[in-house]
Amino acid sequence: MRKLFLAIIVSTLLFKSLALASEKHPHPNIIFILFDDLGYGEPPAYRGNSPFKMPTLDRLAREGMRFTDAHTPSAVCTPTRYGVLTGRYPMRIGQFGVLGTYSTPIIQRERLTVPAMLKQEGYHTAAFGKWHLGMNWDITPDAKKSKTGMPVGTVATDGPISRGFDQFCGYTHAANIGMVIEQDRVLTNIEDIAVQPLLAKKTVDYIDERAKAGGPFFLYVPLCTPHMPHAPAPEFQGKSGTDKYGDWILQGDTVTGQILDALERNHLSSNTLVIVTSDNGAEHRSYPPLRESKRSIYEGGHRVPFLARWPGKIKPGSSCTDVVCLADLMATAAEISGATIPANAGEDSCSILPDLLGTAKAPVREATVHQSIAGDLAIRQGPWKLIFKTTGLRELYNLTDDLSETRNVITNHTDISERLAKLMQTYITNGRSTPGTPQKNKHNVKLDGSQKKKKNAGKQTTDKD
Repeated sequence: MRKLFLAIIVSTLLFKSLALASEKHPHPNIIFILFDDLGYGEPPAYRGNSPFKMPTLDRLAREGMRFTDAHTPSAVCTPTRYGVLTGRYPMRIGQFGVLGTYSTPIIQRERLTVPAMLKQEGYHTAAFGKWHLGMNWDITPDAKKSKTGMPVGTVATDGPISRGFDQFCGYTHAANIGMVIEQDRVLTNIEDIAVQPLLAKKTVDYIDERAKAGGPFFLYVPLCTPHMPHAPAPEFQGKSGTDKYGDWILQGDTVTGQILDALERNHLSSNTLVIVTSDNGAEHRSYPPLRESKRSIYEGGHRVPFLARWPGKIKPGSSCTDVVCLADLMATAAEISGATIPANAGEDSCSILPDLLGTAKAPVREATVHQSIAGDLAIRQGPWKLIFKTTGLRELYNLTDDLSETRNVITNHTDISERLAKLMQTYITNGRSTPGTPQKNKHNVKLDGSQKKKKNAGKQTTDKD
């Protein structure tokens, strides 16, 4: 009887301590996992006859919400990552291409980022994976020609830890994936095959550490997979039933599962919003009915898988057809954490919290802007998508009737195309697409066919970018 009494007292004290901890840190953790080049039609949760194995994403579809009309800020890597972390369309700085290993930073020091905003609300912040937004290297111009990586200890400033992250470990660019940077200097140069396992371990260790430390955290996990180089670890080789590419996808899915397992083990699942998505369409792989793939202004370039889980908040097995954008992370995180976004930040970010909670009474976005690597732009509102080609040509599609974008109906709907063009010009002129004080763009965005990319906006991507 005495043992039972003591057990009740201990349980009561433990419950009270957990309750006090919850009151002290009421904000949920936020984990944003970004696959690299995962196409809309690749996860089985999005295409029933997909040949790829992604059991963790299947699990997320069962336990959370599957978005069917989610879009990246760009059809390629660097500009999308800019949009994710700043809540701003990359066209506003003229970033249409991708950066190289030693490119300089494109996020200005004074610009608010998602991690910097959340730090103000008491969050600890970390990123493990591909940065690809530029750093300043303490090396000679000739050294930048190296394709093998800089020596251990080489300093690279103005990277993630200067843009809001407390911790960082990863790499700058897929061409030098084996040059792993920790905080602001080169940690090691290792074989490509060893990089994702190293980063996965650091990610899981971070969750374990934060569970012990207490307090909310924001974890950004830009995965290596399935981008080139395809470097599946030995334990994944031949396990997908397809090829090396499929093994690489399976490894990325497994890393995602390890993150979910770490949350479960540390009793953090119920207080953690997990979002899993991709930075653009698949590399040279189109998945009908979507037209084309990575780099393209058409749907295959920027419509991506997007799954969210938040036990007790998001209805399991639910789906959402609302149009959302990865740039919406900032406004969503702000609403969740209670942060205030200043007028000169998050100009194109809308909170998708109503969608996540199933309380939305209307679309969360007025319209959504897309861009291609070539500088093509598009605006989407409802079923209508108006494309502005760099050639000066314009195309209009009704995606409800023609998701494959095969029938340009602009001559039949001049009223709609004119209305959308006017709205797009308003977004450009105001320097924002959300309500608020007008802001200035750093790039002169044009819709008349004279759209020019910045000279330092990056080169055309290849399989190795």
